[in-house]
Amino acid sequence: MTKGAKRFRAWAMVLGLALLAGCSTPRINWESRIGTYTYDQAVLELGPPENEAKLQDGTIVADWLWRRGYVHAYPAYYGAHPYWYADPVVYGYVQSPDRYLRLTFGPDRLLRDWKEFVR
Repeated sequence: MTKGAKRFRAWAMVLGLALLAGCSTPRINWESRIGTYTYDQAVLELGPPENEAKLQDGTIVADWLWRRGYVHAYPAYYGAHPYWYADPVVYGYVQSPDRYLRLTFGPDRLLRDWKEFVR
């Protein structure tokens, strides 16, 4: 392998690793935020909640849309022939539901509990 090819390969690996590191999104550790994360911080970070309920004891239960669901359609196949040889064309699809985050804040407005759910 030539010196130029080695240098190109090294730069390509560095660029690839940089892209992978830049594209990874760290997940939030909600367990570590219990007792210290406030309702106001949640609104600043996540925006206003989609649904919110204030209970008589001062507890706030709020839901945020965490991840929007999607529908992905794809052409179906008949045996060994691709869909354009088949009559009629049938499409399949994959559907993913919306995912929500429910945060429960105590009367002191500190995070007490959390959970993710689908609706």
